Amino acid sequence: MLHCSPSSFQLKPAFAKIVCEPGWKWQKREKPLSNYDLFYVWSGSGEVMLNGVPVPVSKGSCFLFRPGDFTSATHDPQRPLVLTYIHFDVTEPVDMIPESYRTLEETVDFEYLLVRYVRLFLVKTYAAEEEAQLILKQLIIHLLRADREAPVERKSSNQLTEAIHEIANFIRQNPGIAHRVEDLALRAQLSPRYFSIKFKEMIGSSVQSYLIRTRIERAQHLLMHAGMNVTEVADALGYRDIFFFSRQFKQYTGKSPSEIR
Repeated sequence: MLHCSPSSFQLKPAFAKIVCEPGWKWQKREKPLSNYDLFYVWSGSGEVMLNGVPVPVSKGSCFLFRPGDFTSATHDPQRPLVLTYIHFDVTEPVDMIPESYRTLEETVDFEYLLVRYVRLFLVKTYAAEEEAQLILKQLIIHLLRADREAPVERKSSNQLTEAIHEIANFIRQNPGIAHRVEDLALRAQLSPRYFSIKFKEMIGSSVQSYLIRTRIERAQHLLMHAGMNVTEVADALGYRDIFFFSRQFKQYTGKSPSEIR
């Protein structure tokens, strides 16, 4: 679904955000699903049967049921499920499909998209179907990203993850600063060693490599779009030795700064 165009998402009239009644249950289907069904739990407690396999559900539980699936569900009347479901089809060949089930830990953006999708059709909104197709594609991308998230990041606390990502963003926004690992670790309130380990696990490269790559990427932009010469760019990014800058630039890009300019 990753490479399907938004217009290929065929919307179905079956969608809603509902608070399930205490006696609610989703009867076992005699026939399999004929389309896709995005099923998300906002709160409550229950159990979904997916192709004969029981799955306990609570806040953040998210399913993407597929054509051919057999489904049923029950819930705790004392803790009724609040859920959103969206039925749809895809008219183009499907290459990547999210996993059938996961529990989302970061739910704010996903829930915003779900709310927006449903609200589009509460009144006659201009271009509602076109926007809904875009939102549905975003929701699918969100699920694919969650499925492929590095295990170590999934296990890390939200606070640690946010701290590391904030540092990576700080480096990218300030490529001209001579960042020291010790200073960055202090900003994240971590020891330098632990910070370096977690940074590499979550970002995919060492702190030093990320610093250099970010600086070189900014140098490329300045050379190509800012009208600055090689000396000016080197100086702006904190290089005291223009020859060292040129050598490092070529090592990362395969070309000299003057060739890029």
